[in-house]
Amino acid sequence: MKLIRFALFLFVLNFNFIKAQESKPSWALLNFVKVDSINPILSPDKKQTFLCPVSKKEVQWEERNVLNPSAIVKDGKVYLIYRAQDNQMTSRLGLAVSNDGLHFKKEAEPIFFPDNDAMNSYEWKGGVEDPRVIESPDGTYIMTYTSYDGKIARLCFATSKDLKHWTKQGLVLKDEKYKDLWAKSGAIVGERKGNKIIATKINNKYWMYFGDTDLFMAYSEDLIHWQAAINEESQKIITVLHPRMGYFDSRLVEPGPFALLQKEGIVLIYNGSNATNYNDTKLPKFTYAAGQALFNKDQPYKLIDRTQNHFIYPDKPYEKMGEVNEVCFVEGLVFFKNKWFLYYGTADSKIAVAVRKQ
Repeated sequence: MKLIRFALFLFVLNFNFIKAQESKPSWALLNFVKVDSINPILSPDKKQTFLCPVSKKEVQWEERNVLNPSAIVKDGKVYLIYRAQDNQMTSRLGLAVSNDGLHFKKEAEPIFFPDNDAMNSYEWKGGVEDPRVIESPDGTYIMTYTSYDGKIARLCFATSKDLKHWTKQGLVLKDEKYKDLWAKSGAIVGERKGNKIIATKINNKYWMYFGDTDLFMAYSEDLIHWQAAINEESQKIITVLHPRMGYFDSRLVEPGPFALLQKEGIVLIYNGSNATNYNDTKLPKFTYAAGQALFNKDQPYKLIDRTQNHFIYPDKPYEKMGEVNEVCFVEGLVFFKNKWFLYYGTADSKIAVAVRKQ
């Protein structure tokens, strides 16, 4: 009887080990640890003022919230480009720089904002939101962002040589039929080369995941001229990732940082939101938590695998209470000092960091 019990014990132990291994796929970037000793690393600051070129008024441009940052390594430092909101809820993008990836110094004024330019009708008065930055092979920085006129969110992009001075390049999808399409959150596929993430071609094309309910794709030969991946028969944009009933991402899915080309495939960290029904009952409704998906490295639109659970979710007071409650929104990722640094918005109010050793 003792032998039977021991054998049963070993079977259960082995079964649980196998299940644990299955729930943590080897291709995923897991085991991030929130840096509780310093989080949140960025908070709103009423002292930051800026003369808005559109309203002609001096505004406290990050008075209300700072959130949803992108990150990139340049000259041995981490550059954090983050969204900030004034008390009118207009969004602009600020810049903070760090020598260690943890402690940041902010620029006094925003580096990217609505102006009296060709993009004004798309960007005012909601502003410019949720940047995602990647470096091109020639050293140019490409930033996708969301323009919001108060009614429609549109996926746009800009270019820069120094991360401070940007040239707006307009809508990502310039075709007239997509001009008023609700589109946002463009994550370009890149490959790690040292501390840099460089946009990389697959089958002679650059690829971008985008969307905030289902995920779609666009492609480009030069990172400037983009086309949506469509079904030629229906002429509709093809979806490549969907919400899942019963999971943390039952309400929507939305790209996180750049998509990372690895030997196993393309790893896309994405944000999911929990629905009111057919959801993950362990999380409050509308919780934002992040998961990961693996796409084929030769066919970026072909889903191979997907984590069964979130790898980061709101469990700290500053993540659970704020402008929008129960939010960890992942948008920045860098490889720096032999570690992965993950930057995310908390409750749409502040910014925090989690770190993973290589």
